[in-house]
Amino acid sequence: MSARTLPLLFLNLGGEMLYILDQRLRAQSIPGEKARKVMNDIITTMFNKKFMEELFKPQDLYSKKALRTVYDRLAHASIMRLNQASMDKLYDLMTMAFKYQVLLCPRPRDILLVTFNHLDAIKDFISDAPGILNQVDETFRRLIEIYNCLSDGEFQLIRQTLLIFFQDMHIRVSIFLKDKVQNSNGRFVLPISGPVPWGTEVPGLIRIFNHKGVEVKRAEFTTAGNYVTPQREGSFELYGDRVLKLGTNMYSVTRPVETHMSGSSKNLASQAKENMAPNPLAKEELNFLARLLGGLDIQKPAGGETGFRLNLFTTDEEEEHAAQTRPEELSYKVINIEATQEPGRRAELSRILGELEVAEPRPDSAEKGEDLLALMDGL
Repeated sequence: MSARTLPLLFLNLGGEMLYILDQRLRAQSIPGEKARKVMNDIITTMFNKKFMEELFKPQDLYSKKALRTVYDRLAHASIMRLNQASMDKLYDLMTMAFKYQVLLCPRPRDILLVTFNHLDAIKDFISDAPGILNQVDETFRRLIEIYNCLSDGEFQLIRQTLLIFFQDMHIRVSIFLKDKVQNSNGRFVLPISGPVPWGTEVPGLIRIFNHKGVEVKRAEFTTAGNYVTPQREGSFELYGDRVLKLGTNMYSVTRPVETHMSGSSKNLASQAKENMAPNPLAKEELNFLARLLGGLDIQKPAGGETGFRLNLFTTDEEEEHAAQTRPEELSYKVINIEATQEPGRRAELSRILGELEVAEPRPDSAEKGEDLLALMDGL
């Protein structure tokens, strides 16, 4: 397991979340000013400086439910609200999209290009907000500084860590099914044609060497796929052509997106029992959430500002049906972490909240602190 995986997982899933929310805001004809506020608020929270500093510290990945809690809070960082069914669908779409991108990366190192594609698109969302742009660019530079110097072996370990995280997720997504890149069982179809990884050769030639390392014979063979050599390598700098299209916005052309539980996903009930049993990582997960959630504030509409509910389904009836038919073990309503017997954890959370209040004094900080403590008590 790589201790450098969490920032890439968080930023790419966050990028997919923003793509989906942007598409749904447009589909529901939310007024432009409100839509911009939602996107700006979420991106501002996502790239909070303290939050990013904590995120980039070397650490293991935590459970899916712990991460899901962070995205639930992030999605509600503005005046927009999602109910349980829409939040479930949002998270399903995010995770399956990034899983597909990881599987299709030509080289493990190209996961970084996928991340850069997401950050490039996020910058387009906030092109008229220079302050937020600076936050994103700061994270961009941090990524370049930390990850550009990693070896291919380290990126392979990051890729393996991501695939282990995604291995039991087989949610069917309508876009993938229509494009014939996903089977009816929720598993992805890997292409056998197209560009080969940068720095490699098109398959079809066998070279035979003697014991001295001298080539003595060549043989050619026919491949089943139509492979081509890539024209150039994608840019790993702050600005540049990434070449790779994985991680770009697949919702830029509006079309309905549905998710369905595959048979393999429905059979995860036995794994879901971990929620009921004592979690050996409970202390670490609680510590992780205390640090991360400490930087995420849920916004409440101020003054005459009115909030609104976003629906990720076509109709309210579809949303209600999805909530009723979703297997209980695949919902993320409760995380069973015993925190009440750990006063030290509450003290740590209070310390974090205190620091935030000093750094950014707000008249309703006490109310938000109580809201956060209530959330942690419910974990």
